[in-house]
Parts: sequence; structure tokens; C-alpha cells
Amino acid sequence: MCGFIGFTGGGMDSATLIDSMIDAIRHRGPDSQDSYVDDGIAMGFARLSIIDLEGSVQPMSNEDGTKVITFNGEIYNYQELREDLIQKGHIFRTHGDTETILHGYEEYGAGILNKLRGMFAFVIWDKKEQKLFGARDFFGIKPFYYATMNGRFFYGSEIKGFLPHPDFVKEFNRDKLPDYMTFGCVPGYDTFFKNVWKLKPGHYLEYQQGELKIEKYFEVTFDMDPDKSMDYYVEEIKKTFEDSVHAHKVSDVEVGCFLSSGVDSSYVASELSRVQKLRTYTIGFDDKRYSEDEGAKMVSDELGVENYLKIVSDEEYLHNAPLVQYHLDEPLANPSANLLFFVSQRAAEDLKVVLSGEGADEMFGGYNVYKEPLDLASYQKLPLPLRKGLAVIAKALPRFKGKNFLIRGSLPIEERYIGNSNIFPYGERESYLKGSYVSHRPQTYTKPFYDKVQNLDDITKMQYMDMHVWMVQEILLKADKMSMAHSLELRVPFLDKEIFALARRIPTKYKVSKENTKLALRQAARSRMNEISANRRKMAFPLPLPEWLKEDLYYNTIKEAFTGPVGREFFETGKILTLLEEHRAGRFNHSRRIWAVYTFILWYQVFFGSEAEAGKKINQVGKESSHE
Repeated sequence: MCGFIGFTGGGMDSATLIDSMIDAIRHRGPDSQDSYVDDGIAMGFARLSIIDLEGSVQPMSNEDGTKVITFNGEIYNYQELREDLIQKGHIFRTHGDTETILHGYEEYGAGILNKLRGMFAFVIWDKKEQKLFGARDFFGIKPFYYATMNGRFFYGSEIKGFLPHPDFVKEFNRDKLPDYMTFGCVPGYDTFFKNVWKLKPGHYLEYQQGELKIEKYFEVTFDMDPDKSMDYYVEEIKKTFEDSVHAHKVSDVEVGCFLSSGVDSSYVASELSRVQKLRTYTIGFDDKRYSEDEGAKMVSDELGVENYLKIVSDEEYLHNAPLVQYHLDEPLANPSANLLFFVSQRAAEDLKVVLSGEGADEMFGGYNVYKEPLDLASYQKLPLPLRKGLAVIAKALPRFKGKNFLIRGSLPIEERYIGNSNIFPYGERESYLKGSYVSHRPQTYTKPFYDKVQNLDDITKMQYMDMHVWMVQEILLKADKMSMAHSLELRVPFLDKEIFALARRIPTKYKVSKENTKLALRQAARSRMNEISANRRKMAFPLPLPEWLKEDLYYNTIKEAFTGPVGREFFETGKILTLLEEHRAGRFNHSRRIWAVYTFILWYQVFFGSEAEAGKKINQVGKESSHE
């Protein structure tokens, strides 16, 4: 796991510039930093040494020096690919996976991508053709940003790496704010930095003579086989997951594991503990209503593994909030990002690599909201006009139990489900914003995905949409950025191409019922852990934020931000202060809304305050990172 950064074209002191750009992402690779510069390109790299510790220095050239690669990620089948390439006549100088990609590209071109098993983002510069080739992995585990400005093509693992270059134009993409208010992140593949884009998962790009071409090489599809039994799929999950964990532990350094009380991380830990001595890491709070440490302790005791608990205080959480937004690059309203920051910080004291449970919910149908189509099934047998009429009446009435059921039951899945976040609904969010915006309905982003799975059941439609929106824009964004903030490599064995090849065939009835989720996965996990852990309900990083927001420390700090220059510039001050007051009084739980507004303000202060203030803030939060 590392970080890369670069730009095309010469005409200035490229060597000095690329060094300053590497320095901005040094936390991703503190072990070594290096660069390659010629008249056509400047390529920078910050390395976190995991495999082939003494070799595999990047940027890396092929035998004749005509191609140069920088690569972030891990290829778990590189040894098999290496043998294939040696038989085809390629000569290797190192023992790592980077050179395998380079020779694979020489042999197969873009065809090498579907041969890879792992997580990756990389670029290869072809000196002869003056062409840049770049790719992002199947599911978007590793980040890849790019921009074209002032005749240059910029690319990198983090946007902050672009900022030192004088030809990079830092401009706030103001019209994305309404989308952020709803999704809690920037949906789609542009960003809050105008003209900075994210390469889509399963895509590659080619940049040559000022022309950019982007192509898809991988498509998420479902081909469910209902003729196989539950027992068949459970056995297949056990075998495939065991193989995936085995592949994901390949390393020349120790590998640990994050551990919550849920089935996903517990299953990862159980498999890993069977083949090695294991250290696990857990987040907890003094308020045991929100803490998962007791469940994690039960699992770790059962497995006989070491467990290290990081207790997060309210002061620590709030103090580090600006640093979290700095490392994210893109504002993210999900409060669990901060918890991932802390558990990564603790694990990085001991290790360079951890495994985690991200992706299990999307692969095997784990979110509780996936049960909604089953709950609504009987009601939706009523005539649509009747349901729509009841919804109109329900909307006009004060809050009552069942109101949301009547409203959502009148809508098709494509209208009612936009993902796990719907913080400020469309039609309401603009009242909290100051000024006018080019505002898009949430379905602008979700409809293209629903259109591709029109013939599938509602639960699978939700699953498919989440794999392309929620998982990429939230889950994997925070997983990469929060771990790399502490120079920690986070691997996700559930997001494996072989796991997906199996998961895409599992019928919905073996994934979700009215009573529970991830049915087949939980049954497979029972062979590795106790019944309680295997059946524990989904909990998305619970934390006491709703309680903290009522305390003087949080209330006063956030009120100051809401009434400060950034708060006044973008938000209706009275409206957002009402959220804060109503929450403190206990009238409503506005914690998600308050945190969404506050984290945006923090992010904007870091990257887009006045030039003097922004520069000072970036330097301040950057220096607070333990590895910078």
C-alpha cells in the first residue's frame, strides 16, 4: 500500500515540484519516496513496504527503460502471474507484485487487468508512445483521482497531492453542495474540487497528446442460480472465503485484523487466527450502550487471539475532526470515518497491515434496510392509486407510528431507495442552504444503476446500487483514507473477485429474510464461531455522538462554526441553529444533520478558507498526523 502522484508535460522545475507533491501524500508511504522525471511526465511515489521489502522500489522501469510504473495496492495472485510471464520470456529483477503488473502490461496490454486478483490503482508511462495508461480495481478499493488543467494531466492517490503545483487550479465545486446534503458525500465521480474526477471502479484510462480515453474492463452482474440449495452455497462460501483470507494475508510483515462485535470482522478474524498468531483491534467508549468492546472481547477470547481496545473520548473525537476531513480529501458526513481513524491509529502502533470486513454487506445482503421490500410486500398488493392516496394523507398529518411505512409503500424501489444515507431529503435540503444552486434529484445518480438491473428483484436492485454508490463513495473512501492517514494497509477479503464470482450466483432468498440478513454468510460463519456472534444484528460503528452533541463542549464548538464565516456563507444560520437547539433539548435526534453541516464546514476551512487561513490550517492538521 502506497501513494502515487504525477503530472504530464515539462517546461518548469518538474523535479522540485514532484518532490513537493510527494511530500503532501508522504503519510501513505513513509518508508521511502522517489520520483521519475522526463520531458513528458513527472511521476512521484511514496512507499509503504509490505512485500519484497528491499526490492520493488518505485517508480519502476522495465528491462529496456521504455515503460515506468507506479502502483498502489496488492496483487494476491502475482506469483502465479509471474510464473506465466517468465515462461513467456520476461525477465524479473524483483520479487514483488509491481513488476508483475508491468510485464503483464507489456504482454497483454489492458488485458492484464482481468487477470489480476487484488486491489489496485496504478499508472504506466510509455516513453516511446508518450502515452499514460492508468487503471482502478474492480470494486474501487483503491482511490484514483485525475484532472486536466492548463495543458497538463494530473493524477494521483489523493487530491491534496495536486495542490503544490502552480498549474493546478483549486476551485470549489459549489453546485455539489445540495448533493452532499442528501448523500453525506459527493455522489457520482466528480468531486468538490471543480474539474477533479475519480476514475470509476473497473475502468482504465489512456492519456496521449492531450486526449483522454476511458474504457470499462469489468462489470458487476448477477446470475443467480436458484437450483442450488442453501447447504451448497454455505459450503461454497466457507471454501471460497477461506481461500480469500489465505490470499489476503500474503505479506513480508505481520498481518492483524480489525474486530468489532459483528459477524463480518469476526469471520475474518476467525479464519486468519486458524493459520497464524493474531492481534486484533477494537474501538470502544466509556458509554457501554454504544461500545462494541464486550462483543469483540467475547470473540477474541473464543478465538484465543490478542485484542487491543482503543477507548475514544468525546474530547479526542472532536479535536481530531478537522484532521479526519483533511485526510479524507472529500467531505464525508459519516461519523464512523472518525472511528476508523482511531482504530487505524492504534493498530499502526504495532502493524503495517490489517484485514477488515468491508464489503460483506454488499456482497451477501447485509444491510437491515434490505428487509424493507419483504416488509412492504403485502401492503404493496393493494392498488397503487389507493396507496398513493394514503401516502398523501399521511404526509399531511403530524408524526405518527407507521407514517413512513405508508409513504414509502406508495413508491417503487427506484424512487424510495437512494442508499443508506438520505440526510436532508430532496425538496427540503435547499431550505437549509443560502443562495441558489444547480440542484439534482438523487435519482440522477441512482437511476443509471437501477436501469441496468430492471429485471431483478428489489433487494438485489438495492444491493447493486449500493455497490456502485454507497460502498465506493463512503465505505471504501473512509477505509482507504483513514488507514493510510496512519500508514496502515487495510485489506478487504470480502471484496475479492473470487468471492464475487460466488456471491453473484446466490439467490435472494438465501441472503435476506424478514428476520435477518446475510443468511448464507451467517450460516457459513457458524462453523467458525459461536451462535451469538454469527447471528448478531448489523451495527454500523455505533458511537455516542447523539449524546455528545448535547454536551457544552460540542454544542459551543459547533454553534461557533455554524455562526462563523463559512457557516454564514453557505447555510441559513437560523435553520441550522434550530437543529442544534432542538437536538440539545431532546426534541429530535438531529445528530446526522448537525454532523453533516459541521463536517462540511471543517473540510471547507481546511481546503478553501482564505489563502492564508487555508494554508495555515492544512499545515496544522498535516503536522498533527503521526507519520508526517
